[in-house]
Amino acid sequence: MKKLYGGVLVASLFMLFMLMFLRNGIMKTPIGQGYLTIPILVNGTNPLAWINPTVPPAIQNPDDHSKVISSDILVSSLFAGSNFSEDEQQALQTWKQLNHLIDHTQGLPSSAEAIKEAASAWNSLISSIEEQKHGRANDSSRTKEKQCPHFLNKMNSTELGNSSYKMQVPCGLTQGSSITVIGIPNGLLGNFRIDLTGEPLPGEPDPPIILHYNVRLHGDKITEDPVIVQNTWTIAHDWGEEDRCPSPTPEKVEKVDELEQCNKIVGKNISQLHTAGMHSRTSRQSLAAEEQSINRKYFPFKQGLPFVATLRVGSEGIQMTVDGKHITSFAFRETLEPWLVSEIKISGDLRLISILASGLPTSEDSEHIIDLESLKSSPISAQIPLDLFIGVFSTANNFKRRMAVRRTWMQYNAVRSNKTAVRFFVGLHKSPIVNEELWREAQTYGDVQLMPFVDYYSLITWKTLAICIFGTQVSAKFVMKTDDDAFVRVDEVLDSLHKINVDHGLLYGLINSDSRPHRNTDSKWYISPEEWSEGTYPPWAHGPGYVVSLDIARTVAKKFRENHLKMFKLEDVAMGIWIADMKKEGVEVRYENENRVYPEGCKDGYVVAHYQGPREMLCLWQKLEEGKGAKCCGDRR
Repeated sequence: MKKLYGGVLVASLFMLFMLMFLRNGIMKTPIGQGYLTIPILVNGTNPLAWINPTVPPAIQNPDDHSKVISSDILVSSLFAGSNFSEDEQQALQTWKQLNHLIDHTQGLPSSAEAIKEAASAWNSLISSIEEQKHGRANDSSRTKEKQCPHFLNKMNSTELGNSSYKMQVPCGLTQGSSITVIGIPNGLLGNFRIDLTGEPLPGEPDPPIILHYNVRLHGDKITEDPVIVQNTWTIAHDWGEEDRCPSPTPEKVEKVDELEQCNKIVGKNISQLHTAGMHSRTSRQSLAAEEQSINRKYFPFKQGLPFVATLRVGSEGIQMTVDGKHITSFAFRETLEPWLVSEIKISGDLRLISILASGLPTSEDSEHIIDLESLKSSPISAQIPLDLFIGVFSTANNFKRRMAVRRTWMQYNAVRSNKTAVRFFVGLHKSPIVNEELWREAQTYGDVQLMPFVDYYSLITWKTLAICIFGTQVSAKFVMKTDDDAFVRVDEVLDSLHKINVDHGLLYGLINSDSRPHRNTDSKWYISPEEWSEGTYPPWAHGPGYVVSLDIARTVAKKFRENHLKMFKLEDVAMGIWIADMKKEGVEVRYENENRVYPEGCKDGYVVAHYQGPREMLCLWQKLEEGKGAKCCGDRR
């Protein structure tokens, strides 16, 4: 450790200079690059390391054709022939049908980049698969090392010290993941930063920042009071709009996951928090003490005092609690999603005592699953007509959600008897470890359809398209779309479709017939006039669960092949737009409303209940199995 002292001293002086610079200037670059690792192993990984500023890696010259692979060649490699067995190809049934996606990128943010990133991820995955086939990667210990860790932690304060460091998160974050930091603000200013960063794009020196959490104990150019600043950064768009707490415009503070972006207690007088309603004191000493307390503001971080802060990933954003109190919420921004997080970086005037990342996405070891055979899906037979095909949106590292679906509503008799088929539609991940686990999962359970693009939220309309293509291939009478956090009562859906008795031109679900595009640029669902010029949308069904008849799915697939399909980033609205166009072309459309589809949670008597975690899913299924009916569980109502 003595050899590190000189480097730590230099790093400390450098950080002091940077803090003084940041106190009086504007941040130009997000985070330094280069690390000197220390030997800390968690599940075969080395998650924590000291930052040792070095020269960033050189960017390849785009004019040097000997070193740069063209985008066309990279993308074409996605659809090149591979030496896959018939069983392996079950996970790629719609893959080659989507080989013209690069021609359907208009209106979908980051779509071209997602395909190029997928090509790189796919080539890496194929190489790994080939290694395993040739017996070079069959060592069980090596396989274990490649698995996603359940948690990562470091709790030795003597080794952590007072420098900047990073913790690698090899498989990203997912809803329910949390990062807990225990530390003490110290140094000259006590300012520190927590950054959740992703992988840099090819040819880019700096990674995107999914969350920049900046604690400024002595204010900044805007205020002299302590403030928390939250933001994002990408090389394409630089810093985004700051979320500040306390907010300069408290009347405009919105909620994320039903929690305020900035808790109203932050910045209030301590006397207002603790002495409201007390009678005035008469003694001179009490008056002096009260007068002094009026000038003190409540702020969760204080120089020289320890804190316990937890960042928790929700469905809409990331929440921060400090010492048990909710402090801030930060809504996810477009293309900057929690599964992208690959590192946690902490820097500034902070003595770190411990850091723990828990609730991380990981798959179950199939060797230890007792009911494995009952969780597998059979190949779809052309000889057995399907009443219903259900396509489920899922993200690569949502292993636990998919397992919950397999153990619950995929156990309906209609599914086990192969009259209804269910498949998960999953884009590739930027992490090789996640993709390798996803491939193993697909081969084990036979119910995963891989998509030839990296899984950004803005591209989910491509999944809707893929579901229609798959449903057409298997000639299902009806095609349903749902999410991996939605509980579907398959028997009730089939019963309702039987009662409706319409098998052409049908859209069944919770129909919205009078909605308008969001024109607020801060909205997650912002739609510009260029994307949709009209004042209202045509009728559409809410995304957690809707059904279309086979003729509609077939027309969607046909229009895609003919390059006549308008892409729209809100997938459920996109389906409504496509059906409205069919109606103009003479298709007789039946909009069948189902009020028992609950897009915002669960209500007793549900047909589809959204935002259900794995525990809630298992609880809902248990109640149905015990004959208690469609009764909700937990707080997600």
